[in-house]
Amino acid sequence: MISAPLHLAGERLALDPAGALYWPARKLLVLSDLHLEKGSHFARRGQLVPPYDTRETLARLAPLLRRYSVAHLVFLGDSFHDGEGASRLLPPDRAALLHLLEGREVTWVLGNHDPAPPADLPGQAVAELRLGPLVFRHEGMPGPAAGFELSGHFHPKASVATRCGAVERPCFLADARRVLLPAFGAYTGGLAITAPPVAALFPRGGRAFLLGRDRLYSTAIGPMKHLAAATPAAAEPAPVRSLGKPVRVPISVP
Repeated sequence: MISAPLHLAGERLALDPAGALYWPARKLLVLSDLHLEKGSHFARRGQLVPPYDTRETLARLAPLLRRYSVAHLVFLGDSFHDGEGASRLLPPDRAALLHLLEGREVTWVLGNHDPAPPADLPGQAVAELRLGPLVFRHEGMPGPAAGFELSGHFHPKASVATRCGAVERPCFLADARRVLLPAFGAYTGGLAITAPPVAALFPRGGRAFLLGRDRLYSTAIGPMKHLAAATPAAAEPAPVRSLGKPVRVPISVP
């Protein structure tokens, strides 16, 4: 796996192709929108979807904890798909999750799907978390009042042109003041970065880091101020350059 170094508020961060963000100075790993127990949520409503999303998501988290030295885990909200999700964990999945959390500080940032702390799981639950110059919240706050922000909620995805046609992938989206993380969960869709709620966070554009199998692909995103006020039907794609080379060197977002 080849991570992409990124600088925000003078801090060196690492964007991982799995969709997580690592802050080496704090030994802190950030993930957003796991939506654990989404399968069981729909099953209770008669929609028969495979009930293996939690297991698959935790299986994707385990290698990250081996790859990085993680003392603090921060989940940026919607960690469970509903407020009762933690109570529906199957015993093997609960044991696997507790094993991953063991010996680490854990912060659950509350989201719209999980507005209350998860039941019987270690860690603190907060509306937002401030560490040094960075603030962690579930849904991004437009404008400079947000501070230097890391957020999730929107499940961003980007479409770029290649010689083989358009490619659409989940992505990080970043500018000089914020990073929007992709959804980490196995059962999660995506919202185009040109959608008005996302564009409102990045009126001057920024840089998208598309998730690849073992690396990230970086592409510049043009100004999106005109999209922020548009209705979804009227929104047009922001200017996007062709897919660039894999990111291998530190990048400071202008």
